[in-house]
Amino acid sequence: MARAGLAPAAVVAAAADLADEVGLSNVTMGLLAGRLGVRAPSLYKHVESQADLHRRIAVLALTELGDALRDGLQGRAGKDALAAAAWTMRGYVVGHPGRYAATVRLDTEEPDDPLAAAGARVLDSLGAVLAGYDVEERDAIHAMRMLRSLMHGFAVLEAAGGFQMEADVDESFTWIVDFLDRGLRDGTRGRPAV
Repeated sequence: MARAGLAPAAVVAAAADLADEVGLSNVTMGLLAGRLGVRAPSLYKHVESQADLHRRIAVLALTELGDALRDGLQGRAGKDALAAAAWTMRGYVVGHPGRYAATVRLDTEEPDDPLAAAGARVLDSLGAVLAGYDVEERDAIHAMRMLRSLMHGFAVLEAAGGFQMEADVDESFTWIVDFLDRGLRDGTRGRPAV
């Protein structure tokens, strides 16, 4: 029988916290069980497997990130929206590196998969940022990938301690946001049709 008060959401939340502390790849059912004060086999009453646990952490992380982006973008457009999204994503990834790591590469199983819905929340916010720029429809997916790649890459490197040069990291990030803004405003004008 499952421990009283222990529910799947509590197991996932504890696993996500643990992932942030020790890294996603180091979260085991044994370690998680110790954190929750239960035996490892009892966790399988709440999650199906290690893979299921990782998917659930990914859903949690994407939901949290999607909510943070939505809230951060309220009433903003253009460069203000771009900066809000960039700083929000950076803050989330640096603050929650383990749970964010669960989101990097997962396939959705069905259209109503909670992972697809959670991921759409993030992409919708990034799409709202791009709506403030004159990005041609043919370039929209490229622009989306650029935004996600730059925001993701910078934040993941920072979370891993990858910036060792003397220059201020916040200044570098501001420079990148300014550069992106200029590129989004000017980059697709006059581009020949493919």
